[in-house]
Amino acid sequence: MFKSKIFNFSIIILATINDPDGMKVALINTSDAGGGAAEACMRLLAALLQQQVDVSMVVQNKRRDNDRVYTVQHNAIDKLRSNFNFFCERLPFIAFQERDRRVRFAFSTANAGTDISNEPVIRQADILHIHWTNSGFLSIDDLKKLLALNKPIVWTLHDMWAFTGGCHYAGTCNHFLNQCGNCYFLRKPDNNDISHSGWLRKSDMYSAAKNISFVTCSNWLGQVAKTSSLLKNASIRVIPNPIDTALFSPKDKLLMRKKWGVSTDAKIILFGAANINDRRKGITYLVEALAILKANHPQGEKVEMVIFGKNNHFDINTLPFAVTQLNTITSPNDMAEIYAMADVFVNPSIEDNLPNTIMEAMACGTPCAAFNTGGIPDMIDHQQNGYLANYKSSADLAAGLNELLNLKTEQFATAARNKVLREFNNDKVALQYIDLYRSVLEGSAV
Repeated sequence: MFKSKIFNFSIIILATINDPDGMKVALINTSDAGGGAAEACMRLLAALLQQQVDVSMVVQNKRRDNDRVYTVQHNAIDKLRSNFNFFCERLPFIAFQERDRRVRFAFSTANAGTDISNEPVIRQADILHIHWTNSGFLSIDDLKKLLALNKPIVWTLHDMWAFTGGCHYAGTCNHFLNQCGNCYFLRKPDNNDISHSGWLRKSDMYSAAKNISFVTCSNWLGQVAKTSSLLKNASIRVIPNPIDTALFSPKDKLLMRKKWGVSTDAKIILFGAANINDRRKGITYLVEALAILKANHPQGEKVEMVIFGKNNHFDINTLPFAVTQLNTITSPNDMAEIYAMADVFVNPSIEDNLPNTIMEAMACGTPCAAFNTGGIPDMIDHQQNGYLANYKSSADLAAGLNELLNLKTEQFATAARNKVLREFNNDKVALQYIDLYRSVLEGSAV
């Protein structure tokens, strides 16, 4: 009789695992808008809902009207506390630690945040799916409290922070292979600086984790994570970000250009980022590449630029072509139209994971030129659907722009769109995550 009850109980567990409707997933991210991680998380939310998964998203800053997104800011006091946590983390770093302004947001101490472990959405979830939680949302202590709930944890890495002493991208530094310290982002690096103490705090945090699986959006980040001292023995899968290929799709170029006031008789090079002045976005290489393109690759047709994104101090007059500046674009529909009206999208990033901008442009049938770095090769197949320039070679980036503007443009555009349809569609990505969710639930049931 006892064995029969156990058998029946096991059937119930397995039935729940095999039915997406039977699992409750809580995605956790600092916000639901602003930045690549927020956009990727919202897209995963939509993709999982399409697969009938009971999924919600827990954020600090809610900016969209979506009833599946829950904010931990329940009142004015909570909002003040969140602002305090942001400044509590940022201001001491700026005042006493940062090397210079260029690295101001390149390092996060995660020494202040909000305990969300008692939020109803968190308590009711079967799986906690962590994404990007910096900027004063979750401290390392707050993350430890989530791990202490003994729920299965999935953690999608959008940069390197989870396995470094605090930097989001390590650049040429490899200290994360052992124990961080002597961090070149800091004003006075030494063996026991805040990068070392940050590494120790994360090591302590992971030592208490009983059921945690990591996901990287790109093969590059997965390979780097596996070499790190903190995650070398962890379970790591590579699952890309999804994209809505119905929204981000080819459109009539001439109509889009007329709508946005862009020349209809020029070849259009598009460039953009959340913040085009970010040191990682490589705008100096873009300036050099465009100058080379102008001087050494004369065009039979007129070439113009369109730029979008936050721009605090870059002078667009330094570019050798006429420029239409669109500033920050918040509407996905608008963004899709802007991608679709361009002939080529250029991304000169020198450090990046799986940039949404490249995937979005390719989905709209706009081929991309970028450096061969980070997760970009996961999307661009060199001289098949775009151009992968030699790392930090402005001359090669210029050659790529010339090729995409003038050679086999329709062939490149079709191949770019097909790559996204094949590899990054909502169904494919969501099913990979569902498979992972099932495996972590099985692990917790044993």
